[in-house]
Amino acid sequence: MNELNLTPKGDRIHIALFGKTNVGKSSVINALTSQDIALVSNVKGTTTDPVYKAMELLPLGPVMIIDTAGLDDTSNLGNLRREKTFEVLDKTDIAILVLDVESGVTDYDKTIYSLLSEKKIPLICILNKIDKKDFKIEDYASQFKIPIVPVSALKNTGIDNLKDELIRLAPENEDKFKIVGDLLSPGDIAILVTPIDKAAPKGRLILPQQQTIRDILESDAIAIVTKEFELRETLESLNKKPKIVITDSQVFLKVAADTPKDILMTSFSILMARHKGDLIELARGAKAIENLKDGDKVLIAEACTHHRQSDDIGKVKIPRWLRQKTGKKLEFDFSSGFSFPSNIEDYALIVHCAGCMLNRRSMLHRIDVSVKREVPIVNYGVLIAYVQGILPRALKPFPYADMIFNSNK
Repeated sequence: MNELNLTPKGDRIHIALFGKTNVGKSSVINALTSQDIALVSNVKGTTTDPVYKAMELLPLGPVMIIDTAGLDDTSNLGNLRREKTFEVLDKTDIAILVLDVESGVTDYDKTIYSLLSEKKIPLICILNKIDKKDFKIEDYASQFKIPIVPVSALKNTGIDNLKDELIRLAPENEDKFKIVGDLLSPGDIAILVTPIDKAAPKGRLILPQQQTIRDILESDAIAIVTKEFELRETLESLNKKPKIVITDSQVFLKVAADTPKDILMTSFSILMARHKGDLIELARGAKAIENLKDGDKVLIAEACTHHRQSDDIGKVKIPRWLRQKTGKKLEFDFSSGFSFPSNIEDYALIVHCAGCMLNRRSMLHRIDVSVKREVPIVNYGVLIAYVQGILPRALKPFPYADMIFNSNK
């Protein structure tokens, strides 16, 4: 299958399985998906790091299945494996806690149940291996405040009931915010300014651009794609005024100059800030730039691990723009991938990428952790608009823009 047609990881419902070692998590995945996609073994600790598998699970659609290591792993790497398992909690949309009919409810089960409940993650408890032993579901259900689904992954018993529970718990507000479609009416024109990004593989647009085009088309609006140097000519060639111009943040200034004031304008990254995260908190984070001092440390955080170019946006351009805007001697650290640094209190500001490779829960977790630890966080697009003096205009498409700037928090 052409990978351009695959649903991005960040747009899939993340379903994670938790439980002690050898409880049958991998077997449950195989039964649930009707495929042998997870390694099954009687040897404890077969699953080490969390294993991610993107697939279609009807009738839910595109999902990301996550198989985690057992929390009672006593091997030499057990502590590290438990840490990796706990990290999965912050990106889980639906959790499946797998119990074993033979060993009953253990302290490990109670621990993960408490953590899932604390984080308010939709949870399904299943009792596996019911073909191995006679049981009374009441003996297990009394330990939890939710129903327990009895299954046998080996005999494929109860798997349909498990699927029914997954359907019931699937996020209903996954499309609460479209990327831009909720700002458009059928027939509206949206112009997308897409410079040819060196970081994007040859022949492709970067992911936020692809997703925005799809969202516009699904909203029965019209998407016109152009480069920054052809924007003015594109606007002049139209008989109908566009509703909005959406640009790559790196050419914000030129696009702002070429777009008439009566046409809304914003960036792909700001749209993603709203779609995946909390635009109000990210805009507040931009205000913290004014308070940066000599010697302050700034974290540049990216969710993906792309090859960095000579003039990379995160590694080179943003540090340069921040130094120019503040006139301060700032120190920069960089992180990438799906793990978020634990020492964020060391930083005066976190600058995060658009998060297109993260699901919404994972991005919101990063923002929430930063806010709770009183570390300002801003994303690329909001920061770039701010340092270039055009953030108020870039936020005009959003009904709550005034709330962002009038808030003293």
